[in-house]
Amino acid sequence: MEYYNYLKSLHLIFVITWFAGLFYIVRLFVYQIEAADKPSPEKEILQKQYKIMTYRLWYIITWPSAILASFFAFWMLFFTPMGNAWLKMPWMHVKLGFVFVLYLYHAKCQQIYNQLQKDEIKYSTNFMRLWNEGATLILFAVVFLVVLKNAVNWIFGVAGIFLFSITIMLGFRFYKKIREKNQS
Repeated sequence: MEYYNYLKSLHLIFVITWFAGLFYIVRLFVYQIEAADKPSPEKEILQKQYKIMTYRLWYIITWPSAILASFFAFWMLFFTPMGNAWLKMPWMHVKLGFVFVLYLYHAKCQQIYNQLQKDEIKYSTNFMRLWNEGATLILFAVVFLVVLKNAVNWIFGVAGIFLFSITIMLGFRFYKKIREKNQS
């Protein structure tokens, strides 16, 4: 049982660094897209710097964290008695569904990363700001599931963060209108 706690600790550490990478990479995407609208030579200098920063974040922190978080989770679930018990519980099935969605989110970030590395801008900064909320929703859902260990009660936590996200987005739009009005 002692080594299970070490596995769980390592899993949590890498989940935290994985999410940190996902949160920050999308923020860097916003900056990279904004840099495309700057005049030369500022545009080229910023784009070069953001490409270096995103590369390092993505391949030195985010991808290794995703792999290691999954490795330790797999080890806990399939090679410990405690993990075998968790696998029989409905909330764990829902959690694993969210982990699958998280990997889809990660894959989409990889696609956006690849496009921006080739100076292909297919999304707006507003889309990226909204996209950043996706990882937040997944994080809230998983944390509530793990803490409450109930396949239904997590919905209240996710609904709360969803409403909070909508409030933030409305506030963002309101602030943007005020800022544009003051610049005119």
